Amino acid sequence: MFANVLTASIQGMEVCPVQVEADVSDGLPSFTMVGFPSAQVREAQDRVRTALKNNGIALPPRRITVNLAPADIRKEGAGFDMPVAAALLAAAGIFKPELLKGIMMAGEISLNGEIRGISGILPMVIKAREEGLRFCMIPWENLREGRLIEDIPVIGVKNLEEMIRFLKDPESFQNSREQEIVSERDETSNENMDSLDFSDIRGQESVRRAVEIAVSGFHNILLIGPPGAGKTMIARRIPTILPELTFEEGLELTKIYSISGLLSREQPFIKMRPFRSPHHTCSPQALAGGGKNPRPGEVTLAHRGVLFLDEMPEFSRRSLEILRQPLEDRNIHISRVNGNYEFPAGFILCAAMNPCPCGHYPDMNLCRCTAGEVAHYLGKISQPLLDRIDLCADVSPVGFAEISKCKRGECSADIRKRVEAVHQIQKERYHEEKYSFNGELKSSGVEKYCRMTPEASALLQKAFDTISLSARSYHRILKVARTIADMEGEEMIGSGHVAEALSYRAFDKKYWS
Repeated sequence: MFANVLTASIQGMEVCPVQVEADVSDGLPSFTMVGFPSAQVREAQDRVRTALKNNGIALPPRRITVNLAPADIRKEGAGFDMPVAAALLAAAGIFKPELLKGIMMAGEISLNGEIRGISGILPMVIKAREEGLRFCMIPWENLREGRLIEDIPVIGVKNLEEMIRFLKDPESFQNSREQEIVSERDETSNENMDSLDFSDIRGQESVRRAVEIAVSGFHNILLIGPPGAGKTMIARRIPTILPELTFEEGLELTKIYSISGLLSREQPFIKMRPFRSPHHTCSPQALAGGGKNPRPGEVTLAHRGVLFLDEMPEFSRRSLEILRQPLEDRNIHISRVNGNYEFPAGFILCAAMNPCPCGHYPDMNLCRCTAGEVAHYLGKISQPLLDRIDLCADVSPVGFAEISKCKRGECSADIRKRVEAVHQIQKERYHEEKYSFNGELKSSGVEKYCRMTPEASALLQKAFDTISLSARSYHRILKVARTIADMEGEEMIGSGHVAEALSYRAFDKKYWS
């Protein structure tokens, strides 16, 4: 007898429907699995056979063939166990094959018949809704995640017995341990950021201003200064002044983290903007994403949030150069033999570094590095990568008077209100465009939306001729000036806005000259 059921395979960020077809026919007893399965998927035949035996279900001693269609897509992961078991049971006559019509299912089966959670459930449920299926059957562990999508029934099962009970009589099936699943969109999860606030930072007013500009326009920023000046402390508080995620943004992030297997079982819906801080030993593949079947890397996990590179020159040159394309396009393309994959990468890059190996350059009273050591250290950051950084803030050491004073600085909540107001201005301005922030403007957008007064234009022309700016640097100065003007509620970019934007671009002449 023949039976089939629908499941899905994750290919990059895309969900490809896969038909699991099972046929039980006369012939020598055998179990064959075809359809380009990986070794991990091929092991499903042993897991399923043993799980059925341990639950009192003996497969007939006949020729069993399982096909995963389409056959030109490589199948990976343990999520094919449950659909293989369901198709086999239907083909063996345990229940009618018609019961599997309009169902998408996925899950891993243990040897005793328990069904374990897997990654990538949320995009599968979204795909099932788009295909107009009747319902999804998923592991009980993934039920909170699956029920984030409300307009398709999602059934959670704990073992093979419950799966069979539901398929035989879905109308009267009642899971004795079913409990109300509270939608995570109604819950907040700010507890991780409660201990971080910009009021903890004493002094550093110029750096706080630069960070606020970067967050307001979604610009990349470099913090450069001696050890212990507070670069990491400031960077870790950037998410506290970012506006809260919208539901659509949260769902997009939850989908990314679901594919990566990084979701919490208890609180699967992501409410906080991500803050990713990979160690400087991070490989290029871990940063960009990769593998035979590519999975999101750090640049994608930081989407809609912050990617913080502490001690930036300590990263390998290959890892840093990988950032050039996503910083420009806000996504990253990965090519493999089996296909091309695109991952979102719309993040704020916040990098921190010392100006030299000892950290005190250009203070020659404290710096003990030779000119060659300083040049070698700074040379690890290429000029094309520097051109993609919009702002640089010098983080100077804080004096005793500022550290010891009891007065706290401005809190994150107050800064966030101003940032939200600037974001609203950009949202209204770019409502007909594909981008949403000044930092995402292309050259055509810069010409259209970054209009300057004659004085500002003359100042920028003088700076362009004097310090030999590149075309990319010119556009990034204008985008930063546009953000500064928005912060002051000005429609036109004035000379003061351009002058401040230029002050944040002088770093490559100060350190990299």
